[in-house]
Amino acid sequence: MTVAVLRKELQGYIARMPEHKLIVLKPLLSEFIKPNYTIEPANASERKLAEKHFKEYEENPSSFVPLK
Repeated sequence: MTVAVLRKELQGYIARMPEHKLIVLKPLLSEFIKPNYTIEPANASERKLAEKHFKEYEENPSSFVPLK
């Protein structure tokens, strides 16, 4: 099933839904459109900590474990 077909099917369900059930559905649907995460700029202490670790890595890369 393509996304377009699924959207049309869901819109059909919503169009036929009684008003009192729409009120219940709205908060659920509004949660689904929110992003799963947000990316915020690092604050001063986070930047300082990152710089410290970058420096440690530059001085001794073998002390770090690769993610692979």
